[in-house]
Amino acid sequence: MSSSFASHDKPDIEALLEAVASNSNDPTLSHLLTLAQWAVLGGYMQASTLTAGQILISQGAEDRSLYFVESGMLTVHFEDAGGKIHLAAVGAGSVVGEGGFFSYMARSATVQAGSACKLWSLTPMRFSELSNRQPQVALALAMALGAIMAKRVVSNRRRIAVT
Repeated sequence: MSSSFASHDKPDIEALLEAVASNSNDPTLSHLLTLAQWAVLGGYMQASTLTAGQILISQGAEDRSLYFVESGMLTVHFEDAGGKIHLAAVGAGSVVGEGGFFSYMARSATVQAGSACKLWSLTPMRFSELSNRQPQVALALAMALGAIMAKRVVSNRRRIAVT
């Protein structure tokens, strides 16, 4: 993944905010985080891009980063001895990686770019910094992610797509 900005730079998350606001499949992020909270959160995230076919999250990996999708489409699949099972497609304005971010467990599925993507990542270390410096924003984000996870768990189609 490519990325380039120092933590003191103000990232341009306008396109991400537009994607979040336009996400009719799950408006949770736009409903539970204010524009002011997004502006703060943007300073803790790092932009990156993926090319079609590139792996973002590998099933079994121990990393815990969270990814917001600004543009493009990601596919989520699980692989076992029986083969590969497609679990979900995740588009602009959504998030992936919330399961590992909260659980400290290995990734439950692989997330791969179905098309070129622009993403914004939040590492656990940066979330910890956010929690210490801006606890209201960290709490709002945690509640929004919790709501998304709950919706995904009760949806039969996406139940095991919490990555």
